[in-house]
Amino acid sequence: MLELAILGFLAEGPLHGYELRRKLAGLSGHVRPVSDGSLYPALNRLVKAGLLDRRAEPGASAAQRYTLSLTAAGRAELLRRLRDADGLDISDSSRFFTVLAFLSHLPDVAGQHAVLRRRLEFLRQETSFFHDGDRPLRAEDTTDPYHRGMLLIARATSRAERSWLREVLG
Repeated sequence: MLELAILGFLAEGPLHGYELRRKLAGLSGHVRPVSDGSLYPALNRLVKAGLLDRRAEPGASAAQRYTLSLTAAGRAELLRRLRDADGLDISDSSRFFTVLAFLSHLPDVAGQHAVLRRRLEFLRQETSFFHDGDRPLRAEDTTDPYHRGMLLIARATSRAERSWLREVLG
């Protein structure tokens, strides 16, 4: 998801590395902070794959700054990743929110809606954090206040998201 977020932010315009890092932290830093040990190898992979262009510029001091921009191949890869979002990109909330953050870059509404329909279908499945044998537990089934809290929060979040998805999909 880090690479998708990098491609997505650079689709909005060229950025210096520190600006990109700030945007990445704003998107997912509260959940999964992005370390230099993750960011810079990802940038290097994307540059090597021809998806990003890195241009050196003079810095305020002696150190050079690099501006990163998306190449045509990078834009095509971003669109492919958005259009094909499935599996964990749909079922994991953090990953889905990264897809959602950049879904408007997908130029056709039909493609956007196909991704949203996959998420809605996932949310319609009966799931739970806890089970009694093969049966998923509901909030009403447990006396543990923390399990109950988790289940109530998940239910409310899922309801709100399903409502929003139905509204967007018409």
